[in-house]
Amino acid sequence: MSGKYSFTQSLKEVRFLFCQRSEQSAATRSFLARAYPTMKRNNPQTPIMIREASGTEPRVFARYEYGKEKQEPLSGENLPARLSPFSISSHHIPGLSDKEIEEKVSGLVKSGI
Repeated sequence: MSGKYSFTQSLKEVRFLFCQRSEQSAATRSFLARAYPTMKRNNPQTPIMIREASGTEPRVFARYEYGKEKQEPLSGENLPARLSPFSISSHHIPGLSDKEIEEKVSGLVKSGI
């Protein structure tokens, strides 16, 4: 697993944003509990930030040199445009599996802009 989390030199920061209680963020929380120590051990100089916000769709952001950013949703689907952020809790939107999250994060931290 350590090879999966060897970050590219151009990566300056990784941010995870998710809800601390929602079902759709459960896999993201589980993934971070398992993978964060390995990511940090292999990349001690790169900030890995974890942001929890109620009702937030799980996603990961990667910031590279010159302020360039990429992001990937970590939920099973994008929210329909008609849903407001305040109505998320009343709709079931499945999250990705642990393996799918790992693939998305690995893709972001290994590739550059």
